[in-house]
Amino acid sequence: MKVFRGLPNAASRAPCALTIGNFDGVHRGHQALLARVRDAATRLKVEAAVMTFEPHPREFFAHLAGDISKAPARIANLRDKLQALSNAGVDRVIVEHFNAHFASMSPQDFIEKVLVQGLHVKWLMVGEDFCFGARRAGNVALLMEAGKRFGFHVEAMPTVTNGGTRISSSAVRGALAGSDFGLAARLLGHPYSISGHVIHGKKLGRTIGFPTLNLRIAHKRPALAGIFVVEVRGLADKPLPGVASLGVRPTVEDSGRVLLETYVFDYGEPCYGKVVHIDFLKKLRDEEKYVDLPTLTAAIERDAQQARDFFKEREAHAVSATDRI
Repeated sequence: MKVFRGLPNAASRAPCALTIGNFDGVHRGHQALLARVRDAATRLKVEAAVMTFEPHPREFFAHLAGDISKAPARIANLRDKLQALSNAGVDRVIVEHFNAHFASMSPQDFIEKVLVQGLHVKWLMVGEDFCFGARRAGNVALLMEAGKRFGFHVEAMPTVTNGGTRISSSAVRGALAGSDFGLAARLLGHPYSISGHVIHGKKLGRTIGFPTLNLRIAHKRPALAGIFVVEVRGLADKPLPGVASLGVRPTVEDSGRVLLETYVFDYGEPCYGKVVHIDFLKKLRDEEKYVDLPTLTAAIERDAQQARDFFKEREAHAVSATDRI
C-alpha cells in the first residue's frame, strides 16, 4: 500500500475508486464501506484509495477555539489506522493535512482541485451523511451532480448497524470509555489494541522492580486512560500477559505527555525498537497521583497481582470448558 502525505504528484496520479473519511478505529462500518470500494476498484481496473485527515477535523477546530476538550478522543494512532486500511485491501492512502487552508476550501474547489485534478477519481463512495468544504456546505447530492459533469460515479453507503445500534467511531469511543471491551471488539471486528515501537523511558520502573516497555502516544486524548490487564504481541510466539498504564504519569511527571507503559510478567529480554501490539482485556482502575514512590510501588504491586489473578481465572475457565467437551 502506498501512503501519500497530501495529494500525489502528477506522476503518481492514477485513476482510482475513492472513499473519504477520518476512519478512526476502522470499525465494521468502515470495513463494509472499504469492501465496496475494493470491489469497485477491481471491477473498474483502478486503484482502491482512501483520503483521510491528520489531525481529525474536529481536533483542528477544537484547537482553533482554544478548547481541546471538544476534540474527539482518538481510538487509533496513524500506524494502526494505516495497517487496518492495508488489511482491507486499500492500494493507496492520502493523508491530508487538515489545516486552515484546507478547512476554508469551497465545495467546488474540493471537487475540482482535489477529486478531479488531484486524484483522478472514477468512482466515489461516502457515508450518506457526508459533508465537505468550508462550513460543511457540500453534501452527497452536490457530489452526485458534480460526478455527472466530471465523469465519476458517486454512491452513498447506508448506516451499518450492530443489533439495531449504529456502528460508528462514537459508539466505539463510548464502549472504550465504559471499559466494555466486549462491545468494542464487536464494533471493531477484533479486540482493541494499540501498537508502536518500544522507546526508551526514564528507567524508573526497573529501579522499583517493575521494568516497563514504553510506547509513545502522539495524541493528547486517547480513547482509554487508566490501569489495564493486557496481553503483548510481538515479543514471543504467543501473547505475553502483563499490566499496563495509559496516561500522563502524574506521580513522576507533570509534562502532560501521554505514555503507554506495560509491565510484562516474567520477561526480561531487551525490546527497544521492536513493534509490539498491546491488547486491552480489562480495566482495573483509573490513574492516580501518589504522595511518594513507595506508595506508587505498592499500588503497582496490587495491580500486577490483580492482573495475574485475571489470567489464572481465565486459564481455569478454559480448562473447565475443555473438560466439558
